Amino acid sequence: MQFGPEERRLLDGDASALYEDVLRSGGLRVDDPRVVDGGPDRPALDLLVRLGLLSNDAARETWTAVDPSTVSARVVAPMGQEGAELLVESAQWAKSFGALGQTWRRTPQPAQGPFTEVRGEAINPYIAGVVADAEEELLTAQPQTGRDRPTLELAAERDTAALDRGVRMRTLYQHAARRSSITHAYVAAVSARGAEVRTLDEFFNRLIVVDRQVAVIPGHLGLSSALVIREPSVVAYLVDLFERTWERARPFTQKDTSLMKDIAAEQRAMTIRMLIEGYADPASAKRLGVSPRTYAGYVADLKEEYDAQTRFQLGYAMGRQGVSGQEDAPEDDPT
Repeated sequence: MQFGPEERRLLDGDASALYEDVLRSGGLRVDDPRVVDGGPDRPALDLLVRLGLLSNDAARETWTAVDPSTVSARVVAPMGQEGAELLVESAQWAKSFGALGQTWRRTPQPAQGPFTEVRGEAINPYIAGVVADAEEELLTAQPQTGRDRPTLELAAERDTAALDRGVRMRTLYQHAARRSSITHAYVAAVSARGAEVRTLDEFFNRLIVVDRQVAVIPGHLGLSSALVIREPSVVAYLVDLFERTWERARPFTQKDTSLMKDIAAEQRAMTIRMLIEGYADPASAKRLGVSPRTYAGYVADLKEEYDAQTRFQLGYAMGRQGVSGQEDAPEDDPT
């Protein structure tokens, strides 16, 4: 027999009052006006009888009270057992939904018009397939974060195969990529086959454009999803953004000393802009494409340059001198 919140509220109210009255009076006549059909306490009586808290003394034609301790276990124990079973069952349901979620994340979703979402482990094979279909041109923009050795080795294999087929390739990195030995290895591999690589101080998101017909950008789940776009107007817009950024970027080379000095100056200027605009250190480091520790080193260099002990003093000193992060670095900049 099931009992719910409504029965419990009735027990706490009118039924408890009636039970107490039965105890005080030593019994309750079955024909008492309060508990006959239609009487005000009839619902309370019915509940007490269902719970087993009142028993009918047929000989005396009265209702008598029963010790609650003999009734409690019979009513409460099944509820506890049911609750435990529900907890176990809910855990099993959660496990089942978790497995379905993993399937959803790793399976490419059906094309929805000109857009396709790809998730999880399916991303790299899908991109490899798209790049393998390239016939004329590859445009890629890769922020420095998230590019580890296995990822770059896989990209190098995929991209060199495209270059060997005669596909033209241009790739954008952040300036911070110049400090990465694994990125240098990738750049050397693709440059030897004719690819062009440039770097920029600005932060940008990942982008791959194949033959100006298909574009791949991050999905709403970040690194665990990708959105494949075939809508011509959107692809053309992304290509235009790439071209504008490409024009401002600098060739990826270490042979030109003056170029490296310019790059260092651009990173210094962007660090100043991050400080002025109030970005937190993790966000600033991400936008520069460096680790938080490296970014902290940039800030320390600025403190030394402006003879400041704290960031507040640094901001005050730069403010007094009208520094905005748009100026050329000083000629004697040790960077």
